[in-house]
Amino acid sequence: MGDLADLARSVPSESTQQAVGYPSLFLLVVFGSLVPVVPTGAVVSSAAVVAIHQTAPPLSLLVVFGVGALAAFSGDVMLYWLGRRGVRSKNGSRWLERIHDHAAPERLNQARERLEEHGVAVLVLSRLIPAGRIPVMLACLLARWPLRRFVRGAGPAALAWAATYQLIGILGGSLFPEPWEGVAAAVVLTVVISTTPALWRRLRRRTPHDPRSEARSEAAG
Repeated sequence: MGDLADLARSVPSESTQQAVGYPSLFLLVVFGSLVPVVPTGAVVSSAAVVAIHQTAPPLSLLVVFGVGALAAFSGDVMLYWLGRRGVRSKNGSRWLERIHDHAAPERLNQARERLEEHGVAVLVLSRLIPAGRIPVMLACLLARWPLRRFVRGAGPAALAWAATYQLIGILGGSLFPEPWEGVAAAVVLTVVISTTPALWRRLRRRTPHDPRSEARSEAAG
Protein backbone atom coordinates (compact mmCIF):
# COMPACT_ATOMS: atom_id res chain seq x y z
CA MET A 1 0.00 0.00 0.00
CA GLY A 2 2.81 2.35 0.82
CA ASP A 3 4.36 1.85 -2.62
CA LEU A 4 1.05 2.63 -4.31
CA ALA A 5 0.65 5.80 -2.29
CA ASP A 6 4.16 6.89 -3.17
CA LEU A 7 3.46 6.23 -6.85
CA ALA A 8 0.25 8.24 -6.73
CA ARG A 9 2.05 11.15 -5.12
CA SER A 10 4.81 10.99 -7.75
CA VAL A 11 2.35 11.56 -10.62
CA PRO A 12 2.30 15.28 -11.51
CA SER A 13 -0.88 17.14 -10.71
CA GLU A 14 -3.28 18.07 -13.49
CA SER A 15 -2.32 21.73 -13.30
CA THR A 16 1.36 20.81 -13.62
CA GLN A 17 0.62 18.59 -16.61
CA GLN A 18 -1.23 21.44 -18.31
CA ALA A 19 1.49 23.99 -17.52
CA VAL A 20 4.06 21.74 -19.19
CA GLY A 21 1.84 20.09 -21.81
CA TYR A 22 0.34 23.11 -23.57
CA PRO A 23 3.65 24.91 -24.23
CA SER A 24 5.17 21.59 -25.31
CA LEU A 25 2.26 21.03 -27.69
CA PHE A 26 2.77 24.48 -29.22
CA LEU A 27 6.52 24.09 -29.64
CA LEU A 28 6.30 20.58 -31.10
CA VAL A 29 3.70 21.56 -33.68
CA VAL A 30 5.63 24.69 -34.69
CA PHE A 31 8.84 22.69 -34.98
CA GLY A 32 7.06 19.99 -36.98
CA SER A 33 5.68 22.63 -39.34
CA LEU A 34 9.14 24.06 -39.95
CA VAL A 35 10.87 20.67 -40.19
CA PRO A 36 8.39 18.27 -41.83
CA VAL A 37 9.62 15.12 -40.08
CA VAL A 38 7.73 15.41 -36.80
CA PRO A 39 4.24 13.79 -36.93
CA THR A 40 2.41 16.87 -35.69
CA GLY A 41 -0.99 15.25 -36.22
CA ALA A 42 -0.07 12.54 -33.74
CA VAL A 43 0.99 15.21 -31.25
CA VAL A 44 -2.41 16.93 -31.39
CA SER A 45 -4.29 13.61 -31.26
CA SER A 46 -2.29 12.51 -28.20
CA ALA A 47 -2.96 15.81 -26.45
CA ALA A 48 -6.69 15.36 -27.15
CA VAL A 49 -6.60 11.89 -25.57
CA VAL A 50 -5.03 13.30 -22.42
CA ALA A 51 -7.58 16.13 -22.37
CA ILE A 52 -10.49 13.66 -22.40
CA HIS A 53 -9.28 12.10 -19.15
CA GLN A 54 -8.96 15.39 -17.26
CA THR A 55 -11.53 16.80 -14.87
CA ALA A 56 -12.93 19.34 -17.34
CA PRO A 57 -12.69 17.66 -20.78
CA PRO A 58 -14.60 20.30 -22.80
CA LEU A 59 -12.35 23.12 -21.61
CA SER A 60 -9.20 21.05 -22.00
CA LEU A 61 -10.18 20.01 -25.53
CA LEU A 62 -10.90 23.62 -26.43
CA VAL A 63 -7.45 24.66 -25.24
CA VAL A 64 -5.80 21.80 -27.15
CA PHE A 65 -7.67 22.83 -30.29
CA GLY A 66 -6.68 26.49 -29.90
CA VAL A 67 -3.03 25.77 -29.13
CA GLY A 68 -2.73 23.23 -31.96
CA ALA A 69 -4.35 25.49 -34.54
CA LEU A 70 -2.30 28.53 -33.49
CA ALA A 71 0.92 26.52 -33.59
CA ALA A 72 0.15 25.07 -37.04
CA PHE A 73 -0.71 28.53 -38.37
CA SER A 74 2.42 30.08 -36.86
CA GLY A 75 4.66 27.34 -38.23
CA ASP A 76 3.19 27.57 -41.72
CA VAL A 77 3.50 31.34 -41.84
CA MET A 78 7.08 31.22 -40.57
CA LEU A 79 8.06 28.57 -43.12
CA TYR A 80 6.40 30.49 -45.95
CA TRP A 81 8.13 33.71 -44.89
CA LEU A 82 11.50 31.92 -44.87
CA GLY A 83 10.71 30.40 -48.25
CA ARG A 84 9.84 33.80 -49.70
CA ARG A 85 13.22 35.11 -48.60
CA GLY A 86 14.80 32.27 -50.56
CA VAL A 87 12.72 32.99 -53.67
CA ARG A 88 13.72 36.66 -53.65
CA SER A 89 17.43 36.01 -53.08
CA LYS A 90 19.80 35.09 -55.89
CA ASN A 91 21.24 32.04 -54.17
CA GLY A 92 18.01 30.86 -52.57
CA SER A 93 18.05 29.57 -49.01
CA ARG A 94 18.31 26.30 -47.15
CA TRP A 95 14.66 26.64 -46.16
CA LEU A 96 13.56 26.89 -49.78
CA GLU A 97 15.75 23.90 -50.65
CA ARG A 98 14.21 21.96 -47.76
CA ILE A 99 10.70 22.73 -48.97
CA HIS A 100 11.67 21.73 -52.50
CA ASP A 101 13.23 18.46 -51.32
CA HIS A 102 9.94 17.42 -49.67
CA ALA A 103 7.85 18.06 -52.80
CA ALA A 104 7.85 15.36 -55.46
CA PRO A 105 7.91 16.84 -59.00
CA GLU A 106 4.63 15.23 -60.04
CA ARG A 107 2.87 16.43 -56.91
CA LEU A 108 4.28 19.92 -57.38
CA ASN A 109 2.93 20.04 -60.93
CA GLN A 110 -0.50 18.94 -59.71
CA ALA A 111 -0.42 21.53 -56.94
CA ARG A 112 0.46 24.33 -59.38
CA GLU A 113 -2.38 23.37 -61.73
CA ARG A 114 -4.94 23.17 -58.93
CA LEU A 115 -3.69 26.39 -57.40
CA GLU A 116 -4.24 28.22 -60.69
CA GLU A 117 -7.77 26.83 -60.94
CA HIS A 118 -9.03 27.07 -57.35
CA GLY A 119 -6.74 29.51 -55.53
CA VAL A 120 -6.88 29.70 -51.74
CA ALA A 121 -9.26 26.73 -51.45
CA VAL A 122 -6.43 24.39 -52.48
CA LEU A 123 -4.27 25.77 -49.69
CA VAL A 124 -6.99 25.02 -47.13
CA LEU A 125 -7.47 21.45 -48.36
CA SER A 126 -3.74 20.77 -48.55
CA ARG A 127 -3.50 20.69 -44.76
CA LEU A 128 -5.98 17.80 -44.64
CA ILE A 129 -4.25 15.69 -47.30
CA PRO A 130 -1.27 13.65 -46.09
CA ALA A 131 1.94 15.12 -47.53
CA GLY A 132 -0.14 17.73 -49.35
CA ARG A 133 0.96 20.83 -47.45
CA ILE A 134 4.52 21.17 -48.75
CA PRO A 135 3.83 20.84 -52.52
CA VAL A 136 1.04 23.43 -52.31
CA MET A 137 3.19 25.77 -50.22
CA LEU A 138 6.01 25.47 -52.76
CA ALA A 139 3.52 26.14 -55.57
CA CYS A 140 2.45 29.31 -53.75
CA LEU A 141 6.09 30.35 -53.44
CA LEU A 142 6.80 29.74 -57.12
CA ALA A 143 3.64 31.68 -58.01
CA ARG A 144 5.03 34.49 -55.80
CA TRP A 145 1.95 34.79 -53.65
CA PRO A 146 2.32 37.66 -51.18
CA LEU A 147 2.39 36.69 -47.52
CA ARG A 148 -0.99 38.33 -46.93
CA ARG A 149 -2.68 36.09 -49.49
CA PHE A 150 -1.04 32.99 -48.05
CA VAL A 151 -2.21 33.91 -44.54
CA ARG A 152 -5.84 34.07 -45.73
CA GLY A 153 -5.65 30.38 -46.59
CA ALA A 154 -3.31 29.28 -43.81
CA GLY A 155 -5.72 30.35 -41.06
CA PRO A 156 -8.72 28.19 -42.09
CA ALA A 157 -6.34 25.37 -43.02
CA ALA A 158 -4.84 25.30 -39.52
CA LEU A 159 -8.30 25.30 -37.91
CA ALA A 160 -9.52 22.43 -40.10
CA TRP A 161 -6.31 20.47 -39.48
CA ALA A 162 -6.46 20.87 -35.69
CA ALA A 163 -10.14 19.86 -35.62
CA THR A 164 -9.50 16.74 -37.72
CA TYR A 165 -6.65 15.39 -35.63
CA GLN A 166 -8.39 16.30 -32.39
CA LEU A 167 -11.36 14.19 -33.50
CA ILE A 168 -8.96 11.29 -34.10
CA GLY A 169 -7.67 11.72 -30.55
CA ILE A 170 -11.20 11.89 -29.14
CA LEU A 171 -12.05 8.66 -30.95
CA GLY A 172 -8.94 6.91 -29.64
CA GLY A 173 -9.48 8.19 -26.11
CA SER A 174 -13.11 7.12 -26.09
CA LEU A 175 -12.35 3.54 -27.09
CA PHE A 176 -9.91 2.81 -24.28
CA PRO A 177 -10.20 3.36 -20.53
CA GLU A 178 -6.53 4.17 -19.96
CA PRO A 179 -4.98 7.35 -21.41
CA TRP A 180 -1.83 5.56 -22.60
CA GLU A 181 -3.94 3.11 -24.60
CA GLY A 182 -5.80 5.94 -26.29
CA VAL A 183 -2.54 7.76 -27.03
CA ALA A 184 -1.07 4.62 -28.59
CA ALA A 185 -4.17 4.10 -30.73
CA ALA A 186 -4.22 7.74 -31.85
CA VAL A 187 -0.52 7.69 -32.75
CA VAL A 188 -0.86 4.49 -34.75
CA LEU A 189 -3.93 5.80 -36.58
CA THR A 190 -2.34 9.14 -37.49
CA VAL A 191 0.88 7.48 -38.66
CA VAL A 192 -1.12 5.08 -40.85
CA ILE A 193 -3.11 7.97 -42.32
CA SER A 194 0.01 10.02 -43.04
CA THR A 195 2.14 7.22 -44.52
CA THR A 196 -0.39 5.20 -46.53
CA PRO A 197 -0.62 7.59 -49.54
CA ALA A 198 3.17 7.79 -49.89
CA LEU A 199 3.53 4.01 -49.66
CA TRP A 200 0.78 3.55 -52.24
CA ARG A 201 2.46 5.95 -54.68
CA ARG A 202 5.80 4.21 -54.19
CA LEU A 203 4.22 0.82 -54.78
CA ARG A 204 2.57 2.02 -57.98
CA ARG A 205 5.88 3.37 -59.29
CA ARG A 206 7.63 0.07 -58.59
CA THR A 207 4.89 -2.10 -60.10
CA PRO A 208 6.00 -3.10 -63.64
CA HIS A 209 3.56 -2.46 -66.43
CA ASP A 210 2.30 -5.43 -68.42
CA PRO A 211 2.82 -4.70 -72.15
CA ARG A 212 0.08 -7.16 -73.10
CA SER A 213 -2.51 -5.50 -70.88
CA GLU A 214 -1.51 -2.09 -72.26
CA ALA A 215 -1.84 -3.43 -75.82
CA ARG A 216 -5.27 -4.83 -75.05
CA SER A 217 -6.33 -1.50 -73.55
CA GLU A 218 -5.16 0.38 -76.63
CA ALA A 219 -6.92 -2.09 -78.92
CA ALA A 220 -10.13 -1.78 -76.93
CA GLY A 221 -9.89 2.01 -77.11
